[in-house]
Amino acid sequence: MDSPTPIEQTPFVKQLAANDRPTRDKALESLKSYLSSPLRTLTPLDHLKLQKGLFYSLWLCDRPIPQQNLCSSLASLISILPSKSLAPFLRAFWQTMAREWGNVDVLRMEKFLLLVRRYVAASFERMKSADWDSQVVTEILGVAREIPLNVTDPKIPVGLRFHVIDVWVDELERVGAFADEDAEEEGLDEKLLEVLMRPLRELGEGSPNKTVRRKSMEAWGDERLPWVEKVVLEEQETNPDEWGGIED
Repeated sequence: MDSPTPIEQTPFVKQLAANDRPTRDKALESLKSYLSSPLRTLTPLDHLKLQKGLFYSLWLCDRPIPQQNLCSSLASLISILPSKSLAPFLRAFWQTMAREWGNVDVLRMEKFLLLVRRYVAASFERMKSADWDSQVVTEILGVAREIPLNVTDPKIPVGLRFHVIDVWVDELERVGAFADEDAEEEGLDEKLLEVLMRPLRELGEGSPNKTVRRKSMEAWGDERLPWVEKVVLEEQETNPDEWGGIED
């Protein structure tokens, strides 16, 4: 039986960064086939080499619509990964983003902001597709705590932290985490929501950066979260006849 081809020897790694879209698309399909094999084992270095290729495939993508499509395609890789590859793949992605963030110029930043949003969204989608299995949730949140939402590591770019905090609640809403009375959707159990939001609370309580702490607690206090709604209702019930000043 032939041994698996090392990832650095597969042609699609370089082709991911090709200038023409057909070559990149073909490389992406080959990559999906390569990564989805449960028999294949990649080392942490293999994952880093792969993520470097993925990073530069987006770097070289110029027009808005192809950029959006590529961001979605790259994030969709999360859905086809075998369980054993999930955390190493995500870890290498966030390590690459943290390493390269400071090198992204203003003209390219928007597409990398979108890539980060898509990865956060795809991570929640992977949890949802696993029916919010505790092992999958713990694994994905563990990587988030380790890198983009790390409380104390000064090497994590503040801009990367800010953006992950910015999109966190939005992407939870997109996967149906919150109750929607109009659509008759119940949303997730409050205890599970607290688990999903806990990395932001930890940042809000423990980050040495005052701005990060404030931004994290603003997300924790987002009005879409059930505990925030309860606090508002309790305050209204406690002070129903609170004096509001002299009316004109």
